[in-house]
Amino acid sequence: MPTKTLKIMVEGGNAKPGPPLGPTLSQMGLNVAEVVKKINEATASFKGMSVPVVLEIDTETKKYTINVGIPTTTALLLKEAKAEAPSGDPEHKKIGDITMEQVINVAVMKKPALTAKTLKAAVRSILGTARSIGLTVDGKDPKLVVKEVAEGKYDDILSKYEEKWNQS
Repeated sequence: MPTKTLKIMVEGGNAKPGPPLGPTLSQMGLNVAEVVKKINEATASFKGMSVPVVLEIDTETKKYTINVGIPTTTALLLKEAKAEAPSGDPEHKKIGDITMEQVINVAVMKKPALTAKTLKAAVRSILGTARSIGLTVDGKDPKLVVKEVAEGKYDDILSKYEEKWNQS
């Protein structure tokens, strides 16, 4: 049973049958329209975000499975902030403000892709990305919030999400 693995990045719910996806699928003898439709259904909840998708294709039977990954941290933060794109100058141009709870939710969503062992470490990592794309957190520079997290100022709110973190 020879299988091929195809890794692609698509916009959630908006994969197109054109290049490079379409020609690659047709070379493998798959129904391009059907596969694209199923990818769009599987990624619909990530509308507007770049989502990694892995297709496992059995080249003999033409059966395939679609595995949807987790969008990038940047894409998740932009969605939370309702922003279109990262700031080209995050030091001077801010693109939005998010809450600490939104940061924690992104950390919990990204857990499988993070190397962080604790929720606190994951949150600090997400805050670094927030700073690099021009977001503030509760009106503050994420660099300051990282220090506050380390000092324990957010331990109460983090403890509410610990169980969710440990389950994922």
